[in-house]
Amino acid sequence: MLAEVREQVELVRRFNRFYTRRIGVLEEGLLAGPFTLTQARILFELGTRQITTAGDLVEELGLDPGYLSRILQGFVEKKLVARERSIEDGRRAQLSLTQKGRKAFGELDRKSRMSTAEMVSPLPPADRKRLIAAMQTLQETLAYPAEPRTYTAAPRAYPAAPRAYPAVPRDAPVILREHRIGDIGWAIEQHGRLYAEEFGWNGEFEALVATLFARFATKHDPTSERFWVAEVDAVRAGCVFVVRNEKDPLAAQLRCLLVDPRARGLGLGRILVEECIRFAKSAGYERMVLWTNDVLVAARRIYVAAGFSLAEEAPHHSFGHDLVGQVWARTL
Repeated sequence: MLAEVREQVELVRRFNRFYTRRIGVLEEGLLAGPFTLTQARILFELGTRQITTAGDLVEELGLDPGYLSRILQGFVEKKLVARERSIEDGRRAQLSLTQKGRKAFGELDRKSRMSTAEMVSPLPPADRKRLIAAMQTLQETLAYPAEPRTYTAAPRAYPAAPRAYPAVPRDAPVILREHRIGDIGWAIEQHGRLYAEEFGWNGEFEALVATLFARFATKHDPTSERFWVAEVDAVRAGCVFVVRNEKDPLAAQLRCLLVDPRARGLGLGRILVEECIRFAKSAGYERMVLWTNDVLVAARRIYVAAGFSLAEEAPHHSFGHDLVGQVWARTL
């Protein structure tokens, strides 16, 4: 191991020791309660989902199945958790909190929020922002594996996403805001990485996205062109922007809709598109158009639900693949 890496390892370990002590996870019971850290984490997952399975928890938390099974059995014996045979698959048991379990979860969640508030609220506003930004950087940096990925170049053969991303809690607060310094760089990186991982698109796509965002950053009219970022639990999780169509000054162009895999299922795509439509109407546009590709099925569902119709399509070879480009439009 290189000396530089050894030093960095020790710094990370020192931070881990500081933070685990600071948030009280070394105590016998988390937040002076009856649950260990692992038990509390499992209870949180059960409390933020209507129904789940042991397999889902193993995948989400990375726990040993036997260890998880023993904890769940303890919860069942204490009447915190109920098991029911799955209707779809009789070999699997569905897990849900009982009324007693929901009460325990509510108390644990309340104590956790209060404890965090006691730690954060005494800090000056500038320090709180710096702390959240550092935590966001830490989460984004460690959320994905660092090893390089390889993809097939066969036309229209798209690899699956290389890993299951950890989902954010379903009840996490969602904030939609206008862009700030740093958001454009983040959006370009997210587009390039996610489309490479999920569809195998090459660097041409990231270059296109960078060009579009650079044009917006240097030339946009804030009265008629806008870029939004969706945050979930104070972490950037989606984005989109609207500009004036270059060929039709009465048409707003929706561009670069993106939702982070961890936040999918929260309706962020719908929220972002609806905000684009609302803004375009208020800015005086008469219609809205967008360009996409037929392989982006999830995005297309959002556009259809928002009232867009397919206006034209044509095959093209871009980003290392044979694709079918589509123009969708709707009146405002």
